[in-house]
Amino acid sequence: MKIVIALPLLALTLLLAGCGGEARREGPLDPRMVERLGAVTLDPAQAGRILNAYRASHGLGPVRPDPRLMAMAQRQADAMVAKNALSHEAGGRFAARVEAAGLDSSRIAENLGGGYFSVEEAFDGWRKSPGHDANLRMREATRYGIALSKDPRSSYRAWWVLVVAAEPEARVTLGDGDRAPQPR
Repeated sequence: MKIVIALPLLALTLLLAGCGGEARREGPLDPRMVERLGAVTLDPAQAGRILNAYRASHGLGPVRPDPRLMAMAQRQADAMVAKNALSHEAGGRFAARVEAAGLDSSRIAENLGGGYFSVEEAFDGWRKSPGHDANLRMREATRYGIALSKDPRSSYRAWWVLVVAAEPEARVTLGDGDRAPQPR
């Protein structure tokens, strides 16, 4: 009888352990890797130039940096490092994070990346992924936020988040206090 109860408990324990991300690296770190990771930086303006050049090559308009999107991206990058998990859910459900950031956008998308040691590598990876590439080329996008978080003991070491969004929808307050999109 104990074996019958123990097997489901073991399965549940293993399932829950998998939700926390991968285990962090133990022991001494390779000094060359630590030095290489230390050299990884993010210049949001450079990222904007890369993104806008790519969008222009597809006949799309430019995007500009947005402080709220930058903060949202940084919170997500830090959450992924903390959980050691490349996941849109690391910092909470995407819709909840959008709302918590005070964003009201008709279109918003997020690209995640891990293990890239430069902003150029991150964008190259996103361009090669159909879903991420579609976000880079979102026609309605006018704003972006990008972030980098690092931890040499984590699985990817360098964690990237890019958020692109359209302009917020104009809203009107209805008689009972509800808000609704305003017709354009």
